[in-house]
Amino acid sequence: MDTRHRDEHSNPKYTNHLINEASPYLLAHAHNPVDWHPWGEQALQLARRSDKPILISVGYRSCHWCGVMAAESFDDEETAALQNELFVNIKIDREERPDLDTIYMGAVQAMTGQGGWPLNVFCLPDGTPFYGGTYFPPDEKAARYRMPSWKQVLRSVSRAYHARRDELAASGRELVEHLSRIASASSRAGAALPGPALLRQAVDELAGQFDVREGGFGGAPKFPQPMTLEFLLRAHLRGDERALPMLELTLRKLARGGIYDQLGGGFHRYSVDARWLVPHFEKMLYDNALLARLYVETYQVTGNPAYRMIAEETLSHLLREMRHPEGGFYSTQDADSLPYPGAPHPEEGAFYVWTPDELREHLGEDAALFAQLYGVSRQGNFEGRSILHLPREAGELARVTGVPTERLEQVAARGREKLYAARSRRPWPFRDEKVITSWNAMAIRAFATAAMAFGDAGALAAAEGCARFLRANLRRPDGRLLRSWKDGRPGPLAFLEDYALLVDGLIALHAAGGELAWLGEAIGLADAMLDLFWDDAVGGFYDTARDQAALVTRPRDVGDNATPSGHSVAAEALVRLAALTGREHYRQHAEQVIAGQAELIGRFPAGFGRMLCAADLAIGPIQELAIVGDPLDARTQALRAVAHRAYRPHLVIAHLTPGDEQAAALTPLLEGREAIGGRATAYVCERFTCKLPVNEPEALAAQLG
Repeated sequence: MDTRHRDEHSNPKYTNHLINEASPYLLAHAHNPVDWHPWGEQALQLARRSDKPILISVGYRSCHWCGVMAAESFDDEETAALQNELFVNIKIDREERPDLDTIYMGAVQAMTGQGGWPLNVFCLPDGTPFYGGTYFPPDEKAARYRMPSWKQVLRSVSRAYHARRDELAASGRELVEHLSRIASASSRAGAALPGPALLRQAVDELAGQFDVREGGFGGAPKFPQPMTLEFLLRAHLRGDERALPMLELTLRKLARGGIYDQLGGGFHRYSVDARWLVPHFEKMLYDNALLARLYVETYQVTGNPAYRMIAEETLSHLLREMRHPEGGFYSTQDADSLPYPGAPHPEEGAFYVWTPDELREHLGEDAALFAQLYGVSRQGNFEGRSILHLPREAGELARVTGVPTERLEQVAARGREKLYAARSRRPWPFRDEKVITSWNAMAIRAFATAAMAFGDAGALAAAEGCARFLRANLRRPDGRLLRSWKDGRPGPLAFLEDYALLVDGLIALHAAGGELAWLGEAIGLADAMLDLFWDDAVGGFYDTARDQAALVTRPRDVGDNATPSGHSVAAEALVRLAALTGREHYRQHAEQVIAGQAELIGRFPAGFGRMLCAADLAIGPIQELAIVGDPLDARTQALRAVAHRAYRPHLVIAHLTPGDEQAAALTPLLEGREAIGGRATAYVCERFTCKLPVNEPEALAAQLG
């Protein structure tokens, strides 16, 4: 196992109830003096027996401010003693338990109007929330932050619980009822599927929020919002002339900014400024999967090789630094790392920043030009050091300096290789080696999309390897999907987003490689998803399965956040499966989800980027393509290449190997299809009404349009 990304406790003074957990985030708190418990009935019973309120603290391993509060308060013996005396303390990894995070984040947002992590929520012994917030400073910092200190909060909440318990219980019940009403709100009965006007309205709203100078939406802090950008690509195909310029400006600025790792590829989570220069340095699997796919698809539309380069570098980063030896992908890399071996404390961004002296040490005579190319200066742009970025194009620098562009490109290539090697000798950021189903499913689709667009057999192998890993390690023998896995230890049962995104990824994997088993698995998971998560009373899905342990309310978050909502992905995947299989109930469920959210989608498109993509697909028209032929035959591959080369979000693809008698049971699109004249054959259809079959790539291209 690669130990570069690990940290270990040695000779701990304290050990609490988190010590047997698999989550790296929980284990990072296992030696706090706080007597932390994992979420579960045991902790809830302890609260009831001891008549103490519960403190629920939610975070994740790569969260910078979670680490700050842990160092300031949870590792402080005096503060911990106060927490242990007054509360039953529960730690939750939001990446393992998005259901609990949704409930308690919703509660804090309702109480305070804002949220974030670390999330600290005070609850009655049954888990009902009555007060909460995010980061609280220790005593010595409270005045600076103009907020109560953590110790003040602990004492005040405890006094209120014992003096005004009935009042807190009543307000807590009212809060839970509010959350329950939101979660169980029925979709508008009889609402019709929205038409193209909704998509145009969404672009109108997004154009008003767009940063015409730096790209992206809004000001600092600024997130890439890949799902919203993907919708702009769809809008471009529908003829909206505003969409592609907004998308391309954003992608160019992202790729040139400090938010992009100029040496190792891949994107940091977000930028603290409006111009993408200074990132919050953690790297998340989901961001990189979503952005890599977006760059692939934008390359398909524009043919600009710069987009392909960023996509390939990002996927290479995942393969090189985030891949489990058996094929799955790890969750995150931290923002913080030691600035040098043996340093007393990690520092944010230490792994990624440079000084002119370091450039001279590693690059020699190339250092000055490299510094000009990548914005490295004596004063720096981040705490006295420099985040690599591209303040201007190589051609512009060539005009200013008189150095030929070719030479500048050579200096950049050599310098990046040498500095990456030098950086690899620094202490690495911690890597959270949980494997999360939904995040890996996004990686499957990203690699499958790259395999199709670039004809990349290695990308296809990566997607297939990841899918096999999930099948082997994150599915129980009874077929039930799991949320997460770490070092052979299974996590909780999967949530809606895990099912939806895996269905989505497997559909793409079948389209890319032609293996029919992946389509069969997608159909089986979709059926299970409808059984476990659909509720007729609300006309939609819940985030938790009907048989999962009851919480204070059953969560249902329909908006897209940092990751796509399970609801929006489920809707899009069901529309695709309806087109592939002819099973009309898939489309009916999908349209009910989309129609039920249409009003919100139009008003707040930035919060529903993936749902807008689902609406775009449902509005259609959808083309169906059946390709019949030996998958290893060059003529079959030539037909596939035609279908794969262009960005065709309204195309669904089914592959048939001649002689496969089970194919028609999965989809009527393959029923009775033959390889005409013994040669690979393509059938282009719409609602299973097909054009004349063709054998030649040129003829297929003409039919697809």
